[in-house]
Amino acid sequence: MSEEELHDHDKGLSFDLPTLARRRMLVLSGGGLLAVAGCAAEAGGSGGGTASSSPSAAATQPDAECAEIPDETGGPYPADGSNGVNVLTQSGIVRSDITTSFGTASGVAEGVPLTIELTVVDVASGCGAGLQGAAVYLWHCDRDGNYSLYSPGVENENYLRGVQETDANGKVTFTSIFPACYAGRWPHIHFEVYQSLDQATAAGNAIKTSQLALPEDVCDTVYDTEGYGRSIQNFAQVALDTDNVFSDGSTLQLATVSGDADQGYVASLRLGV
Repeated sequence: MSEEELHDHDKGLSFDLPTLARRRMLVLSGGGLLAVAGCAAEAGGSGGGTASSSPSAAATQPDAECAEIPDETGGPYPADGSNGVNVLTQSGIVRSDITTSFGTASGVAEGVPLTIELTVVDVASGCGAGLQGAAVYLWHCDRDGNYSLYSPGVENENYLRGVQETDANGKVTFTSIFPACYAGRWPHIHFEVYQSLDQATAAGNAIKTSQLALPEDVCDTVYDTEGYGRSIQNFAQVALDTDNVFSDGSTLQLATVSGDADQGYVASLRLGV
């Protein structure tokens, strides 16, 4: 199967029941949940060094202080046992720095540094405090748009995948690189939330599967740097409001990003579960 066909799969079968059910719920529920569906891509991006998430996106979210992040497809490359290989049960998967492979693999993912900070909160209890003792499994593509363990040339690597347990504030932090934009998808990061670290490393049932979207202005800046040449044309052909995952509302999934391309970026997002 070609790389293009693999990515096309991310638009097809894997984007079926969870997302369709959520869209049906959004339509039926009227004004309340539809408040999160108005976020669209900004026209154009900045070429500056320091960047943050879109002000217009934040303006569409008046009541999102405590809201559950939408369920999304895990895509065709989860490596959680649902589509071939299961990396979750392998020794070494629990780590903060995911730029390198572990075990018998030795590859290193090169690219603009990206620190990913996620805070898991319990919606049922009002999001007043972080959810301690949960676990987050996170994965994304490299700067060439390839997914370790699946894409041709990196099938034997397992970089850009890792599990972390939430601390007393419900927070996990991953050291990574900025992902590419591959054909047909807005730049994104996948994650699964588990009730505990034991559940995650036993490949148990995730309580939430979703995706994080990266801001347009930051993507424009990163893709203008060395090594990201393949992303420039791909990014010019996608938009948040037409992406097959984020088109029904990306406000709760659009990360706040700070930093610059020289020193690296920090992407932050609250995950209501």
